[in-house]
Formats: sequence, structure tokens, C-alpha cells
Amino acid sequence: SYFGDRSSCAEDASAVNFTSSSSRGLNSTCIRKTPLSSARSLCRSHTPLMGHSVTSSSAVSAHTVASVIVAVVEGRGLARGEVGMASIDLKNPEVILSQFADNTTYAKVNLCRYIALINIVNRKVLNILKTSFKFIGYFHLKISFDIYHLYFCECIFLHIFYFERNGHTLFGILNYTKTPGGSRRLRSNILEPLVDAETINTRLDCVQELLQDEELFFGLQAVISKFLDTEQLLSVLVQIPKQDTVKTAESKITNLIYLKHTLELVEPLKAALRNCSTPLLKAYYSSLEDSRFGIILEKITTVINDDTRYTKGCLNMRTQKCYAVKPNINEFLDIARRTYTEIVDDIAGLITQLAEKYNLPMRTSFSSARGFFIQMNADCSVLPNGRLPSEFTKITKMKNTYSFTSADLIKMNERCQESLREIYHMTYLIVCKLLNEIYEYIHCLYKLSDIVSMLDMLLSFAHACTLSDYVRPEFTDTLAIKQGWHPILEKIAVEKPVSNNTYLTEGSSFIIITGPNMSGKSTYLKQIALCQIMAQIGSYVPAEYCSFRIAEQIFTRIGMDDDIETNASTFMKEMKEITYIIQNANDKSLIIIDELGRGTSTEEGIGICYAACEYLLSLKAFTLFATHFLELCHIDALYPNVENYHFEVQHVRSSVGNKEKIAYTYKLSKGYTEEKNYGLKAAEVSSLPPSIVLDAKEITNHIARQILHRQKSTPETMKQRVVYHLAMRLVQTARNSRLDPDSLRIYLRGLKKKYEAHCPVSGASNKQQ
Repeated sequence: SYFGDRSSCAEDASAVNFTSSSSRGLNSTCIRKTPLSSARSLCRSHTPLMGHSVTSSSAVSAHTVASVIVAVVEGRGLARGEVGMASIDLKNPEVILSQFADNTTYAKVNLCRYIALINIVNRKVLNILKTSFKFIGYFHLKISFDIYHLYFCECIFLHIFYFERNGHTLFGILNYTKTPGGSRRLRSNILEPLVDAETINTRLDCVQELLQDEELFFGLQAVISKFLDTEQLLSVLVQIPKQDTVKTAESKITNLIYLKHTLELVEPLKAALRNCSTPLLKAYYSSLEDSRFGIILEKITTVINDDTRYTKGCLNMRTQKCYAVKPNINEFLDIARRTYTEIVDDIAGLITQLAEKYNLPMRTSFSSARGFFIQMNADCSVLPNGRLPSEFTKITKMKNTYSFTSADLIKMNERCQESLREIYHMTYLIVCKLLNEIYEYIHCLYKLSDIVSMLDMLLSFAHACTLSDYVRPEFTDTLAIKQGWHPILEKIAVEKPVSNNTYLTEGSSFIIITGPNMSGKSTYLKQIALCQIMAQIGSYVPAEYCSFRIAEQIFTRIGMDDDIETNASTFMKEMKEITYIIQNANDKSLIIIDELGRGTSTEEGIGICYAACEYLLSLKAFTLFATHFLELCHIDALYPNVENYHFEVQHVRSSVGNKEKIAYTYKLSKGYTEEKNYGLKAAEVSSLPPSIVLDAKEITNHIARQILHRQKSTPETMKQRVVYHLAMRLVQTARNSRLDPDSLRIYLRGLKKKYEAHCPVSGASNKQQ
């Protein structure tokens, strides 16, 4: 599936296809599912939490206000002909499980509604729930109808509490955004990285200026953090309600206050950008000089009070809405507001009288659900007979805090609500008239929304750089990373991860990685893909130096899972994934394969790997292939653009029992691994009985003597390989060298010495001449 970044008003974005062959490959934030497991993609797709859309910030989504996540599944087997649905309301939380007949009427077969009650099969998910919602009681239930409800309900919780609330993702380590729009823009860019080097470098210039100019960084961050969700605001402003209700009126008034608050931030944002030097920030400054911002704000201030603004707290915001419209615009509105003020004063006076009457420390409190009520901090010993007077009702207690009301207070609340409804209705009519006047100028707000979300994302990149030693990437025809490390592992590990080098070019486009189990192969592969994505979204990269070739696609085959829903075994799933890669990869792709052909016999697995490698070599895509099949390493004798690397290990003897153990260094070195039987050593460390391990060693040695035949390179093939690498280095130097003549001469002499050292035949002939 092809998808592109919808860029800001000053950016040019190109289409990009970033695809993955495994849901567990790399990081779930930045990986795209392949078609082979579409059934599971329902529950693993990355639905935004709390209404955050994954679309670009310039696109207004109707789902930005949603707080409910739903999963749907079609029944199979005995449940064929039925549709199961599970949903969770993130705000309550409330779970609804329902089952429908799959026909024209969609009659409901079963419905089960729980308020935070679930019996989850996976104990790990249940523990995550308990940690996240500590105030909820949990019960074990027996669900009599179809298991699909429970399965998808579990998937929803797994998605929300594991992928969303767990910060161990690429999105999690880069997300220092201050606005919902910036968060959505970041998520969208991780899913849709850029492929235009000029646009990426424009972003990197901005990040560099933010890092070098602290005043600009903190000034922008202070202004951006005050913005609300501008996209959502635009979405609800342009909507025409189906019917005029009190809730609709209240919402419109609130949104107008939000709009006034947003427009008042345009001038501070311009002031923060005034002295910037990069082209993108200058373009944003020019866009903010649009006269329509001032026209809209001027029209709003003719009707709305100057001191009306967005405030936190439901009572404070309610007061702002009541007195938003200036006095003397509507006489009936002024009368209704005076009535409301008198009722509120009467409520405060009533509570003061009750406190004096019973000699108790009562105070006035407010909530949107209960309205005005009474609160009191006191021990039971203070109360007469340990109880509150009988006049008070709806008593609740939390620790030493009592909350309650009285019959008179309830009546006053009802009068207050009636007065409030009148105020909202009359204010709504004035607000609607005002909005009709400003609709023709509202287009500039889409531009503002785009600017705010992009600046928020760039500030987030700069913030992430200040917390780690990231470096600005370059874009050439080479993938070269000097001492790069895994960005996510850095955040969760106690010590800084071991850094390694990476070098892929046209002359060395295929790297085979070997090494013992747990030596770091999978982590290294994921690290490269994450760094590639970070570079292409305009972020700095965790390395001492890095250069990247623009990748149009990333393909991964990582993980070892079967798929019961598509009736695919582990091996069949591997085959489907490698098939998808072969059918869709091109010379601009980055391909990462973490083992292949493990689900069948050794001979067949080696054959499949060898054939797949030869096909991928013909594509000239940058490929990293981790394997335990050491026979595959000898493919470099036939293809000079293949390089072998391995992860080093050290052998140490323990003081207890004088047993030899493997110490992992996590360092990548040239050549294939010389370790033998490292799988047996890993098994020996586990709780496998010693007798079984000993028998396994004997059988392995016997098989190795019978079937292992090493291919050895002839002097002629070695010479061809050295000549090939020399030619590719010379081509690279001609394309990308920035050296002065003297340094270039020294570099070329070094190439010559290396060539003569690796090609003894050529060296001998030169000496004779």
C-alpha cells in the first residue's frame, strides 16, 4: 500500500512506500503489515489513543473526538454466519461485547456490557490492566457465547495498554510533542517517511537551528505548548448540528472561546519566529503574516469579552461561557446572567449558613456531574454520634473527606441549570451569527494548524537530541553508520548499548550476519531500520556519523509465529513473507531478514535461503540477512558484493565447576563466525538434563563429519573479488569525495596498498616489473 506525507504549506513531500513483512518486526510503531495476516491486522493496527488521528495534521479527521476503540471479527467454524464485536470506552472505562447475525437485519444475538469487568486469557494483559487502572475491581466471568468476543476484547486491551502506554517504541522515544496535532504529525511521519532528500534536509536545518539557538527553542516551545487541538477545533467549527440542543449550544460557545484563545497566540508565535534563519521557519513566519488572522480576531472581540479565555476546571470554564458575550448586546441575556449570579450567591450563602448551624467546616464544591455540592474534611469523632445530620443526603466518603448535598441545595441546582440553559441558548444565537461572518476567512486556520503541528514535531526532534548524543544524517548513495546504537534500547537499558558500524554500498550491498544465539543479531537489524526511518523523517540519529541512501521501502522478515486464523504454520508464514518481499522489492529498498527456512529440514532450509539470496542480489537492494546456516556464508565466493560479518563472543571459565561459558561482547566483526555448536552451549546453560546435552554433542559431531563440505575460493576468484572492490571504491570516491588533492592522493595510495595486500598475485607481478 502506497502512502505519502501530506506536507506543510512550505514543504514538498513525495510518495513513499514503507512496508514490512512482520507485525513483530522492528518496532510496532513504524511497521506495516503484509497482506498475509489481514485477519490479525484488525486487532494489531495502530488505532490512535484518545482520538489522535494518524493522518497528517493538514487533514481534518472526523474521528479526532472519538474515545471508543472497536474491534470486529467474522465468525468461523461453528460461529460462521455471525459477527462478533468488542469495544472499550477509554474515558470510563466500559467494555461492550456483542454478537450479531450476519444477515440483512443484523439481529443482535448476544450482548454483554461490563463496567471494567473482564476475564482475560492472557495474564500478562490482565497485569497491565491492573497497573493502569488501579482504582478498578476485577472479577472472573464465565462467558457463555462465542470466544471471538473475548479474543478481540483482549486484543483491544493489548493494543491500548501495551503498544500505546508502553513508551518502548520509536514513537515513544521521539514523542516530546506538546499538542495533539504534533503527536499525530509525528506518528504520521513515522508511518509515512519522506523520500525527497531536499525536504528532509530542510527539516534537518530547522532542527539544527533549534539546537543551536536556545532562545528560539524555549521561546517556540513556550508558545506551542499553549495551543489546543486546532484540527479538532476546525472540524467541530465547520460542522452544522442536526438539531439545536443545550449540549450543542454549550459546545459552540466553548469552541468559539478556543478559537479566540488560538488566534491570540498567533502574534507570540510570530515573535518567536521573527529572527529565525532557515527557509522553512521563514516560510512559516511569512504564512503567519496573513491578515485574515487579525480580521477573525477583530470580529470575535467585537462580540466576545476581551478577558474571556480558555481556563482549566469545569466551574471556571462554565463561568467563562456564561459571561463570554459582552453586555448590552442582548438585554434578556444580561437579565439571565444576573439571575444566574444571584442563584450562585444564594448557594454559597446557604452552605455558609449550614456550616454555622452545625458548626462544621463545610465548603462549596462543584463538579460537572453533580453541580454544586458540599464537601468537608473531618474525622468521625468530630461529628455528633459519628454521623452527619439527617438533613444531608447523597453522602459519600473518601478517606476523611465527606461529599454530600441537601434538599434545598438540589432545588437551587435545578434553578441554576434552568438559568444556565437560557444563557446558553441566547449566547448560542449570537455565536452562530458571529461564526457565519467569519466562515469566509477560516481557511487560514488550516494553515495555522499545519504550522503548529510541524513546529511541535521539529521541537520534539530537537528535544530528543538534547537527551542523547544524536548526530545529523547525510544523504548519499551509501548507508554508512559509525558507532550507531539502538535508540529504544538506550532508553530501557541500564547501561548504554554497545555501538557498531554499518557499511552498505553498491559494491557491498548484501551483508550476511552470523553469530551465536543472543549475540545481538536481531537487535542490530532492528537498529539499522529504526535509524533509517529516523533519518528520513528529519530527525537526528543515534551514531557518531551516519550517511543514508534514501529507501523507498523497508521490508522485514523478523519473528517466528504461526497464524491460526489463516491456517499458516511457522514455515508457511515465513514463505508468504519472503514471497511478498521478492514480489515488491526494488533497487531502492532496504531489506532486513532475520533468519529464513528454519521450519523445514536443514538441507531444504539452506536451499531456500541460497535461492532467495541470489534473487535479492540481482535486485541490488541493500540487504541484511541474519542466519545460523554457516553454509550460506560461502556465497561470497560467487558474488563479490556479499560481505560476511559476525558477532564476537568470548569463552570464560566459571569459578564454580570450572565450566566454560560464553560471554557476549555484542561487537560486530568482519568474517563469519568461527563458533561451533553454540546452540548446544546455550542449551547447556538452560535446565536441559546433562545426559541429553552430551548425547546431542556426539550426534552433532557425527553428522558434521559426514555432511559438511566447505567451499574454498581459488586464487583467481579472490583476485576478481579484490579488483571488484577496488573498482567500486574508486567509483564511490569519484562520486562523493570532498577531499583536497593532497588528502585524495594519500587516500588513493592507501587503496593501492590495500589492493596489493589482498591480491598477492598482483603484488608479485608489480615487484618483478
